[in-house]
Amino acid sequence: MRRAGCRALLLLLLALAGSLAGAFPRDAPRRGCGLSKYRFLLPSELKAVRKMKEQFEVTMLLSDRKCNARLFHRKWSTAELSVPDRVVLAEAELDLVTAVLGRLEEPGLAETHPRPLAFLAQAREDLRGCLAGEAPAHQPSGKLRHWLHKLETAKKEESAGCLEASAILHLFQVLSDLKCAALREQCSSPPPAVI
Repeated sequence: MRRAGCRALLLLLLALAGSLAGAFPRDAPRRGCGLSKYRFLLPSELKAVRKMKEQFEVTMLLSDRKCNARLFHRKWSTAELSVPDRVVLAEAELDLVTAVLGRLEEPGLAETHPRPLAFLAQAREDLRGCLAGEAPAHQPSGKLRHWLHKLETAKKEESAGCLEASAILHLFQVLSDLKCAALREQCSSPPPAVI
């Protein structure tokens, strides 16, 4: 009788322990922020971006557009930034690029820009997810804050045509910054030029 009572008590305790474990789940393992797919871009994506950029350059040469915006010219490299700063930089650049591509009205670009736009918009959303999940309260460094301010000023002061030209002509720099953000700590400054 005593053994039956002990077994019943043991079974009751095991059942209680199982239900308490379910009520207080352990922290889920932390997932990466899903940027690894941007470490090495697919040749098909690069080809689509290159085709659109080349077509835009032809269109621009045929127009009389004159722009002096030097928005993508920086005195520092992306690799000099912290990992969260790189994500913020790439997200801000992609935000500009996707906004520009979303407004494109050039008839010749209508066929070439939807695929790059979809790819770049997805990358921007992935970067936003990383920021929200890993560094929601991140404060950008001084150099990045200065560049972000320059970007916001350009959005207000530059013509739509100049912003378009800046964004599209520097698409491969934007992709390079995306790759650097995806590489995280493995992104390093390019080696010095051999003289």
